[in-house]
Amino acid sequence: MNAIFKLSAGALLVASSTLVMSQDMVVKIGHVGPTSGGIAHLGKDNENGARMAIDELNAKGVVIGGKKVKFELLAEDDAGDPKQGTAAAQKLVDSKVAGVVGHLNSGTSIPASKVYSDAGIPQISPSATNPKFTRQGYKTTFRVVADDVHLGGTLGKYAVEQLKGKTIAVIDDRTAYGQGVADEFEKGVKAKGGKIAKREFTNDKATDFTAILTSIKATKPDVVFYGGMDAVAGPMIRQMKQLGINAKFMGGDGICSGELPKLSAGAMGDGQVVCAEAGGVEGSQKVSMEKFKVDFKKKFNADVQIYAPYVYDATNVLVAAMVKAGSVDPVKYLPMLAKTNGYQGVTGTIAFDEKGDIKNGALTLYTYKGGNREQIAVVR
Repeated sequence: MNAIFKLSAGALLVASSTLVMSQDMVVKIGHVGPTSGGIAHLGKDNENGARMAIDELNAKGVVIGGKKVKFELLAEDDAGDPKQGTAAAQKLVDSKVAGVVGHLNSGTSIPASKVYSDAGIPQISPSATNPKFTRQGYKTTFRVVADDVHLGGTLGKYAVEQLKGKTIAVIDDRTAYGQGVADEFEKGVKAKGGKIAKREFTNDKATDFTAILTSIKATKPDVVFYGGMDAVAGPMIRQMKQLGINAKFMGGDGICSGELPKLSAGAMGDGQVVCAEAGGVEGSQKVSMEKFKVDFKKKFNADVQIYAPYVYDATNVLVAAMVKAGSVDPVKYLPMLAKTNGYQGVTGTIAFDEKGDIKNGALTLYTYKGGNREQIAVVR
C-alpha cells in the first residue's frame, strides 16, 4: 500500500512539475479609452486596436528572457473624464500592468500620466495631441502621433492659404484637447496674416449651439473651426445649415472620423469639411495600412474609425522593447522603449525623441464627399 502511494505521489509530482513548466508567463498590458459616452465609438475603435495586437502576439508565441509569454489585455473605460481617467490609471497600476496604451483624449492622458510616472509604468498614447502631455518631464510618457502644434498650426495655415479664409471663427469645447488644438489653429491663421473674427466656446456634452452660432453668423464667416470631438461637431454642422451659415467647417482629428457624416444627419455638403488626423502613411506604407483595415474589418465586423492602427502599433512597440530588454519589468525595458528608433509599424516608422514624442510625425488632411472621407494630402 505504501509503495503504491509513493509511486502515485511521485507521478503526481512529475505531472505537476511538467504543468508548471508548460505554463506561460502572463504579462498584463493596460488600455484606457472612452468606451461609454458620446465618443464611445472612438474608444471602442482604440480598444479593438489593442485587442488585435494582443491576439496576434499571443498567436505568435512571444519569448522574453527565455520564457514564453502570454499577454493579457486589461481594458478600462475613462468616459473621456479626467477624474475617471486617473481612477482607471490607478486601477491598472494596482493590477500590476507592465505597460499602458492610452488614453485617447488629452484631457485624460495628461492627469493619468502622473499616476503612471509615479508607478514607473510606461504609457504610450495613440491619440493624445496636446503638447503638454510629453512636456511634463516624465520619463514614462510617449506618443505615436504628432502634437497639436503641428496639427492645429497646419490647419490654420490651410484655412488662409488654400481655403482663402477672410473671416474665420473659432469654437472650442474647453477640454485640454479642444482648446489646445483651437489655440494652435488660431496661431497658424495669424502666422499667415489671417484674422480671427470671433472666438466662442461650448462644452463636450452640449447639443444646442444656437446662441454661439447666431453670434458667429453676424460676422459672415467663410471658415468655422471647431476644437472638439465628432459627437458635438456633427450636430453643430446640422445647426449651421439650419441657420444658413454656408461656411467651410474645419477641425482636428477629434472630428475626423467615419461617423461624422452620420452624426451630422446628412447636413454636410461635399467638400465642406476639412479636417486633419495626426498620423498618415504614403507610398509603399499604404499597403500595410490597407491590409490592417481589411483584417480589422474581418475580425471586428467594423471599419477603422481613426486611431486603431496607432493603438496596434503602440502595443507592439511596448512588446518589442520588452523583447529587446529580455524583461517585462518596466525598470529594465523602459530604457529600450525610450531608444525606439526605426520600428516599422502599419502607421509608418516609429522613433521617439528625448521628450517621448514621435520623430517626424505625419499629418493627413481629409475632406468628405458623398458621405465618405477622402484624403487630400499627407504632410510632415
